[in-house]
Amino acid sequence: MKKKIVIGIFILLLGFLLGGISYYVLSKVVVPQPTIRPSFTPRVPAQIIETSRAFSEIASAVSPAVVNISTTKVIKSETLPFSEDPFFEFFKPFHDFKMPKQWKEKSLGSGVIVSSEGYIITNNHVVEQSEDMKVTLYDKRRFNGKIVGADPKTDIAVIRISAENLSAVPLGDSDKLQVGEFVLAIGNPFGLSHTVTMGIISAVGRANVGIADYEDFIQTDAAINPGNSGGPLVNTKGEIIGINTAIFSRSGGYQGIGFAVPSNMARLVMDQIMKQGKIVRGWLGVTIQEITPELSQKFGLKDSKGALVGDVSKDSPAEKAGIMKGDVIIEFNGKEVTSVANLRNMVSQTKVGTSAIVKIIRDGKELTLNVLIAEMPKEIAGTPQEPSPEEIQRNVFSGIHVMDLTRDVLQQLGLGIDEKGVVVVNVEPGSVAEEAGLKKGDVIQEIDRKRITGVQDFKRVIAHLKPGENILFYINRGGRRFYLTLHR
Repeated sequence: MKKKIVIGIFILLLGFLLGGISYYVLSKVVVPQPTIRPSFTPRVPAQIIETSRAFSEIASAVSPAVVNISTTKVIKSETLPFSEDPFFEFFKPFHDFKMPKQWKEKSLGSGVIVSSEGYIITNNHVVEQSEDMKVTLYDKRRFNGKIVGADPKTDIAVIRISAENLSAVPLGDSDKLQVGEFVLAIGNPFGLSHTVTMGIISAVGRANVGIADYEDFIQTDAAINPGNSGGPLVNTKGEIIGINTAIFSRSGGYQGIGFAVPSNMARLVMDQIMKQGKIVRGWLGVTIQEITPELSQKFGLKDSKGALVGDVSKDSPAEKAGIMKGDVIIEFNGKEVTSVANLRNMVSQTKVGTSAIVKIIRDGKELTLNVLIAEMPKEIAGTPQEPSPEEIQRNVFSGIHVMDLTRDVLQQLGLGIDEKGVVVVNVEPGSVAEEAGLKKGDVIQEIDRKRITGVQDFKRVIAHLKPGENILFYINRGGRRFYLTLHR
């Protein structure tokens, strides 16, 4: 029995010994691990990598010149209109309802440094009426900003800060822009400092947007949001080609349509502010309107390009050069006139005192005239030169009553005693004349280029008109003269 116990103990010890030896040997053996390889390695073309790196370099170079502008305005408001009611006399010992209330309104925008001397371009609507302006740089330095000058008609303003070691970005040539070019928009949307977005030039020469008086906007799909106003739109050379100004949105945020003031327009405004301390615009002295297909037909034009002269101001550069009402301006200084806004911008940006070559069409013939551009008179600087589309584009005519002009009528209309024509005294509600846009008080001075001096002329000319044909009227509405095409 004892022998069996000894043998069992021996076998157990031998098992422990062999197990220990096996563990020691196996721990020294290196088992090769399987190599894990990716199932797919992307092969990115070198051109894409270089393009990505180029955009990063542009953003890195321009961002230090982009600033954050915060302004504070004091808004004043009078009390409720019924504060004069005697009932409120009871409260006067305790409240003075005639005291104006006021509060401070803060807003954020962007700007871009264009000179190492501290000059910054931004939007006028970012800084207008501001009583306190703070400019924060890329390196977090903060300065007080001072308005050097502003032009509400283009929504451009120039401000300045007293700072050193400033990064500046050059202004590019916006006239060379092509639709489809890549651009970057840099600014502070919703206070998010130095946000960079990318897009393309969607269109150029956008006008009649309703944002400013002089519009020649660049349209882009680069994301622009509230707070981007005044920031730069830059090209792939790192040049400023636009100042981001507005967005088209139904929600208040980005919807793929943004507008920027072209750099050439911004440069002109900045130069005049810095050199002359004011904005000086060129003046031709004409009332102009868009050419509709109906007008194009009546004037024998091949297309609807150009601007139709509705009136010529007395002693104006246009009158002295021989431009007449009914002329169609098709070229200005060698550049094609594509619209009223296009011509207005070219004239306004022409240096005062210089000669401009104007090509016109008169009675189907092309003529070239030299015009000496003058400074726009202050009293008409804010007067639009183009009647609204509702006043021009109509398609029917009937249902009006006219009478001869008298001294009393001319006086009531605010017209000179030498004016000729017939005055519209009534337009029947719901009539084709009302739909055509004729209004009470309009003075009809021509019909189909035939002069109207009184009711007899009016009846005689109308009697010879053929049914269904377009009719060309020359209207004087409160001193503004323009053409109106109608369908009989």
